[in-house]
Amino acid sequence: MGVLRIVRMDFKASEVENFDEMFIAIQPQIEDMPGCKRVMLLKSKSSPELRTTLSLWSEEEDLNNYRKSELFGVIWPKTKAKFNNEPIAWSVDWEVSGELTLGV
Repeated sequence: MGVLRIVRMDFKASEVENFDEMFIAIQPQIEDMPGCKRVMLLKSKSSPELRTTLSLWSEEEDLNNYRKSELFGVIWPKTKAKFNNEPIAWSVDWEVSGELTLGV
């Protein structure tokens, strides 16, 4: 059983594009963290300033180690500075079967 971390973020309109660019640049580094299977960015169709990240981790310990890492210590303050409101985050158990895929 893996862990799926979901983080919903509401950005200042002037910062959305900056966050998207930052995410593209940092995504490979997050995916290189031990236990990280995949990281995805979802963009809201109805609210252009909303973004949601999904990250799949082998174990909760892997997620916690990432949250204590130097990489997270650099990314999170830069991300928080772009928020319009507090983020909403939660984790759920995820049946790990290879990659994170979304049915269409």
